[in-house]
Formats: sequence, structure tokens, C-alpha cells
Amino acid sequence: MNKYNLLAAAGLMSVALTYTGCSSILDENDRQGYTPEYFKTSAGVEAGVTSLYANLRYYWGNGYWLIANETGTDEYTYGHGGNNNDLPIDMSGQGELNSTNCRADVLWNLAFSDINTASGVLENGSTAGIAESLLSEARFFRAYDYFQLVQTFGGVPLDLGAGELKFNTSPSRISTRNTVPEVYTKAIFPDLLTAIDNLPDVGRVTGGVTKTAARLILSKAYLTYGWWLQNPNKIPTYPVCDRQDPDGHDAQWYFQQAYDIALTAIKDHGNFALQKSFYMVNVGSNDRNSEIVLYADHNESSNYYDGGTNFDWASGSAPGNFARWMCRWDYTFLESSSSASAWSKARTVQREAVQGKDRPWKEMATPIEVSTKIFAEKKLDSRYDGTFAYQFRGNWDRVDALKDTKTMYNANMLPIAPGDSVLTFLDDDDPNIVYPVAGTKNAAGDGSTDAGYSNVGAGVLPGRADWVINPSGISRYAYLNNWKNGIYRTDNGSGLGRPNGDSPRPVPVLKLSELYFIAAEAAVKGAQTQSGYSARELINVLRARAGVWTYANNCQVVKNADFSKEMTDATPQTITVSYILDERSRELFGEGYRWLDLVRTQSWVEKAGTYTICGKTAGNHTPEVVTRTITPEKYLRPIPQGQIDALQMTPEEKTSFQNPSYR
Repeated sequence: MNKYNLLAAAGLMSVALTYTGCSSILDENDRQGYTPEYFKTSAGVEAGVTSLYANLRYYWGNGYWLIANETGTDEYTYGHGGNNNDLPIDMSGQGELNSTNCRADVLWNLAFSDINTASGVLENGSTAGIAESLLSEARFFRAYDYFQLVQTFGGVPLDLGAGELKFNTSPSRISTRNTVPEVYTKAIFPDLLTAIDNLPDVGRVTGGVTKTAARLILSKAYLTYGWWLQNPNKIPTYPVCDRQDPDGHDAQWYFQQAYDIALTAIKDHGNFALQKSFYMVNVGSNDRNSEIVLYADHNESSNYYDGGTNFDWASGSAPGNFARWMCRWDYTFLESSSSASAWSKARTVQREAVQGKDRPWKEMATPIEVSTKIFAEKKLDSRYDGTFAYQFRGNWDRVDALKDTKTMYNANMLPIAPGDSVLTFLDDDDPNIVYPVAGTKNAAGDGSTDAGYSNVGAGVLPGRADWVINPSGISRYAYLNNWKNGIYRTDNGSGLGRPNGDSPRPVPVLKLSELYFIAAEAAVKGAQTQSGYSARELINVLRARAGVWTYANNCQVVKNADFSKEMTDATPQTITVSYILDERSRELFGEGYRWLDLVRTQSWVEKAGTYTICGKTAGNHTPEVVTRTITPEKYLRPIPQGQIDALQMTPEEKTSFQNPSYR
């Protein structure tokens, strides 16, 4: 295998995480390597299992993994800071996606090490009398890694050098890819079925995997495999094989299993429960809430236990949680005037360690359709307000040099105070917006009374003190910031805190809410439903919750309102896969699921084949329709070139190992 998988083959891990006694937290201990003998001890099994939890941080919270799963979809395109990580994967003519620039390598380079560790735990721990409930945590992670791999790359190797699903201690540079059905039926399904039987309802430790987590992944795997067997749009697979199930089941059998298992998890969910409002699911002060079934954990108090550099200026590398940087435009350029009579510019919106307002890398931008189509309903549906920062409020009073300045002057030279909006993306287009014209003087500076000039190219409306941008004016320069994945700290004090380091927040990996989508999608695909759990009724559980407001996030005020009836009444009587995908986006926007959703349902071209956005420069508010070139072969990502180069096989065998579109 490649250099990463050689480590997996040797079972090496520089740091192992171990459980300490009956503690409900994970503790880290230095360990140079795993051996079969070590895995036959309780401490060895616990160390191996805990490393699997810790390794979630290498891709959940990794900004490049987020790019791989979001850019090129209807949720994200590249921003004006985009580079070779972002441009080719957008599929819009900005470079060819290939085996050297596809950031799905984040998954490939980690997963096989995880898989080998899990295999070592299972192979050796089972002979040492280790409880199956603990071993099943390793089964869960091995299945989960294989499920992520098979969705992304197609068939992948089950044999890492010592036999299928065996712990490998001898580095191997020869590899053979198994077929998609083999990966599902030999690895994913058996491991998860055993895990469901043996995992607890309540996690062994805080954040530990449970029956609910295993049911969620198994139901989603059944659903995905059912789609793969059915293959309505004739998407090619690799390695080439017949779309026949080795166990003799058809696609409908798998859709039914997906529905049944998801529904079991919905009815018997242990300590998990939906939060009252969508805002409560995602606000940092309520992290690790009952809706989060699995997360990649971090903490604020210790860089060592956090796994990142949350106290410092982080460079953007795993296992730090830095994904949020990718989907921030540089709002910190926003300027106002400290004088009411002459334009005396000051930057009034500073980086701060609060959600939606931290370090901008400008790589991922929201297309116009995110505002106008996906989140078209903004008055009743709280999910737009609970997903994005679209009002950028002044916080200059947290900067020493400006803390005594109580008033600034903004659009129309009107006064604003700290906490007031400096710039707002409007809910709907207002034809009365006047944008600045290139080459004109700043109205505030020359004393005229025309529209004025925003240094980020925003417009003005009569009587409003905030700069404004229409949805149709969203550009690669200025767009909606993802609020959900923003940083949250408790130690900011009266200042800006530490907005430039890794976020110490846990990153959600699995949510209870997704079970409702899985069951609903299976029902639409033909699964026989139970009374009270039709596709529409399942979707309406989440739409009803979306109508409940407990806080107006962008206005920063408590809001107690319930529009659940209006939301559920507006749900179509006939639910389609397309509608479920829209609802999934409203509920799970920007969380790293979208490309896999579109690939599973073979809807990538339908949903993301075109999009609209304005250009890269400040003040460009001319929408352009962009067409992506998405061919069926691109439904698989390339095997990383480092893996291909490390194989000691013939050139023909290396070529055959790669997915056809990237040879």
C-alpha cells in the first residue's frame, strides 16, 4: 500500500488514546506502536478503540475534507480565494480534477490505518476474552470507514496484506480492489449487524458509539446500496462488476431494510432526542446535545487533548478543527467612518472567536440559489437564520484603539453603535438598492448626497444605516458565512478572544435527525411504511421543528414563535427524492454530506449542473450562470496518486488500480 497504508500495515500509531478506569472521558498516552500481543490485553483493545474515536478529527473538521464533499455541489462553489484545492473540484472549467489535486485524499490516507487498527482489535481481542460490546465499537468504525470509502472511490481493498479483514503487520506494496458488492456484503453489513446486537443503548463513555449510531449507518448503507443496485441513471462502477447482490436480494429488499432499521432507531433511540429548535442543535453553548449521535471531539482547555492548536494561530492541518475558515468571505474589510462630517475610515467588523465571525480563507462561496431556492422560505423556516451569518454586526468596541468610540457612521452616513449591523444580505431582492459605481468618489468623503461607496461594493437603501446586498448580488467575493460550524469559546472576556486558532468545538458526524431522512427516502423508493411514518409524516417531524423559533440568530434577540403548522401544511402531499434532497440541504447544509447525497441519488447533474453567482471582485453584482461538466465517470473520486506511485506493480496493474476517468 502507499506510505500511509504502510503505517497501517505495521499497526503503528504515534499517540494512542486510552480510557482511564471508569472515567467518561478519553485520556491520551504515548505509544509507539500496536502489536498483536498488545491487542490481546484489555488496555491494548481500549487504546486501539480510543484511537479510532480520536482519528475522526483527521477528517471531520478538516477543511480540505469539507471542500471534497461540498464544493462542486448546489451548496458551494469556489470563492475568490479559491486555489487548486477548490477550483478543479468545482467541475466548472477551472482545472481538471485529477489524482493529485482531489482532496478526497484526506479520507483515503486515513481510513486504511483506521481499518487495520480495528482489525487488530477484533482479531486479537476476540481471543483474549474482551467483551463483544467493546469489540463492537471497533466493528462500527471499520464498517464506517469502509462505507465512506466505497461511496467515494468505488470498490476498495479488503485485504491490506494479510488476508481479507485481517490485521496486517507486514508492509505490502501489492493491492487488489474488491468490488462494491464485496465491500458491502463482506465488511460493512456484517460488522454493523454484529455491532447493533452488542453495542449499548447509551454510550460506554460520553460520545461513545451506540446501537443508534450503528443503526443509522446500517440503514444509510442499505439505502445507498439499494440505489447502487438499481442504478437508474446508468452510472458506471469500478472495479467493473455485475450489479447483482451476492446474497440474492434486490434493491427493494435493501430499501425496505433501510426503512425498517431507521424506523427502529427513531422509535428506540436511547438517550438521543431531537432538540426543541434548529438553533439549539447548532449553537456552540449547547454542543454535545442529545441530537448528536456521534461527534469528533475537541476541547478548549488543552491543546494536547484537543489534538489541535486552539490557543494559537493555526496553519490549517489535521487533527485541528479548521473547516470553518474555508467558508468565510473577508467581512473584516468592512469599513465605516469615525466622523459624521468627513470619511475617516475604520474597520468596524473584526475577527472574533464567536460563531460566524472568525478567520476567513475565502475558499468556498454560496451560490445565489442557496438564498433564492434552497432557503427561499426565510420568515417561517428558522433554518436559514440558524445556518448562516448574513448580518455582520459591529464589534469595534472590543479593539483597544476603538473601544471608546461609541458611534460610527455607515451607509448614508447614518450612525451605528456596537452590535448594530454594518452589512446585511437581504432576504429578498430589493430593486431600490443602489450599488456603488466603479470610479466614483466616496459620497461621504466629497460631501455629496448620492448613494455613497462601500469599500466591499455593497449598496445602500434610503434610511438604512447598514450596507446591503441583494440575494442576486451574492458573489465569489461576498456571500453567506456558515454560522453552524463557527468557533465558540468561553474565555473571550471583553476582547476578541482567539479567532485564528483551531476551533475547540466538537464536530457533528452523525445526527438523529438524519434517520428521518433515511426512512423517508427509503419510503419514496418503495419501502412499505408503517402507520404514522409515511415519507411525508417523517419529513414533517423536521419541518415542524424548523418552524419553532427560540432565538433570532442574526438579530441576536430571543424569539419565541411557532410556525410548525404553517410549515407542515406547506409540505407537498407527494414527497419526491428531489424534495428530500432539498430538505436535507436545509437541515444539514455545509456539514460534509452533500456530494455523497447527490452521488447516492444520482442527482448531481440535476441539482448542481448549473448555478448562478457574481464575480470575484468587490462590487461585482452581475449574476453569471455557470455550467458544470459532470460526466457519469466523475461519480467516483480518483485514487490518490501517492497510492498509485507506491504500488510495486506493473504499469498496467497500476493503471487498472485507478478509476477510469483519472488514468
